[in-house]
Amino acid sequence: MEPALRAVCKDVRIGTILIQTNQLTGEPELHYLRLPKDISDDHVILMDCTVSTGAAAMMAVRVLLDHDVPEDKIFLLSLLMAEMGVHSVAYAFPRVRIITTAVDKRVNDLFRIIPGIGNFGDRYFGTDAVPDGSDEEEPYTG
Repeated sequence: MEPALRAVCKDVRIGTILIQTNQLTGEPELHYLRLPKDISDDHVILMDCTVSTGAAAMMAVRVLLDHDVPEDKIFLLSLLMAEMGVHSVAYAFPRVRIITTAVDKRVNDLFRIIPGIGNFGDRYFGTDAVPDGSDEEEPYTG
């Protein structure tokens, strides 16, 4: 998503917040943070390709708030979100604007979006997915 943003906004300042879910605990963990100076003066587009429970997105919003970015200047941009994630973020941070292309209703036992798009990060970066079968679609029963 970042290359597309850079293609249309040549002078955009980019920061990085790397949050990954701990596979053992299911909790989000902050692994890396690099933000532009004076970020509190800017509108911030927080990009996350898929949002399932919203836990990682909420941690990222909290990081931005801790760096004095006003809540109403944060936009959460996602390709796909689970309904649970939309509700969690909207309830916790009602002034954050949420922009997504689609909302899927369910998540599986591993909190992956169903039917979703598989493990988008692994596909995008060419890495191996955790072998849990989450890339396979579950039949629709609803």
